[in-house]
Amino acid sequence: MTSALMSNARRSLPLLCIAAAASPAFAQAPERANQVESVSTGDAFISVVEVARGLDTPWGMAFLPDGRLLVTERPGNLVIVAQDGTVSAPIGGTPTVYAQGQGGLMDVALHPAFEQNRMIYLSFAEPGPAGSAGTALGRARLLDDRLEGFEVIWRQEPKIEGPNHFGNRIAFAPDGTIFFALGERFQFGPAQDLSNTLGAIVRLNEDGSIPQDNPFVGRSDAEGAIWSYGHRNIEAAAVHPETGALWVAEMGPLGGDELNEVRAGANYGWPVVSWGINYNGVDIPDPTQRPEFADAIHVWSPVRSPSGMIVYTGDLFPNWRGDILFGSLSAGGVERVDMENGAVAGTQFIPLNTRIREVEQGPNGAIYLLTNAVGDAAGAVWRLEPVEVRPPSGDGGRSGPGS
Repeated sequence: MTSALMSNARRSLPLLCIAAAASPAFAQAPERANQVESVSTGDAFISVVEVARGLDTPWGMAFLPDGRLLVTERPGNLVIVAQDGTVSAPIGGTPTVYAQGQGGLMDVALHPAFEQNRMIYLSFAEPGPAGSAGTALGRARLLDDRLEGFEVIWRQEPKIEGPNHFGNRIAFAPDGTIFFALGERFQFGPAQDLSNTLGAIVRLNEDGSIPQDNPFVGRSDAEGAIWSYGHRNIEAAAVHPETGALWVAEMGPLGGDELNEVRAGANYGWPVVSWGINYNGVDIPDPTQRPEFADAIHVWSPVRSPSGMIVYTGDLFPNWRGDILFGSLSAGGVERVDMENGAVAGTQFIPLNTRIREVEQGPNGAIYLLTNAVGDAAGAVWRLEPVEVRPPSGDGGRSGPGS
């Protein structure tokens, strides 16, 4: 990616963002459970099936071994969604959360040995003194559809006043350690300070302790939990199932969302450099001007606002195996990143006309999404699967009820 290309794209952002915001919807949101629409991706038609609805700002999900879904709701609830769309009552034992702005109960992940130990992990915005809050990670056992023994195992420090940039994605590495992707709490400068964990990705043992092979362990000026730093806000992260590498899609400011293969000890430059510009229009130097910072693998301007991520490994979409998929909050859909030999060969946006907060791969290779309406109980679980019969020509790339 050349700096000239990115600079030109970046400086035309206001016009591009207006155009994107004004563009028509390309897919209909289902109106009731199990209603089907289809969306053309150019090489396939995909059905969009609503599995469940009525969720209150859902944020994270994880499949249980029996095929049911654990789903977090940002106000503080954890529910179980069955494949027939039934949504359980909230499970007791969840932590008290700071449910303001972007904060609340956020990601959920199963321990790799869940079937033996029944351990799940929850991340959340934890309230602190005088209206402050900070991201925290806890764990509990899920026994008979209830939580037992919830404990906080790690806390981001310091706690900060303000409702933004909590980050919050959990990804288990092949060695059993946990990557926990964070935000800089909209504080900018502290993301360059190794003495705190604002704007960092931390790596933890399963009990929240710090692995001794972390890159900054033993330094008196650094938090030993830090794996990488100089990040803005990360809500999309996944460990590659073949290479074990951590990939993240990071939210830029006005422009400059980034895809990064995260390296131990690397500094990703925020807020000193960025492919975006500040919200007030003030320019930020390009990453190529400061080679000491790690540059992005790929950049989006206008932004996608990435949230939730998988590396697809299923059989239902064979052309997508090995590709990265993440949800888009601002553009309203799913971004597919075509990966070839560890490099980006191209990208494709799948418009769905609603905020997509989370992406997961189901047991049979279908792709599950959380829609994330803000401020009401309109959130839903959707399932994407291939359509075998192409719709008639002239229907605008959609078929099914309501088109």
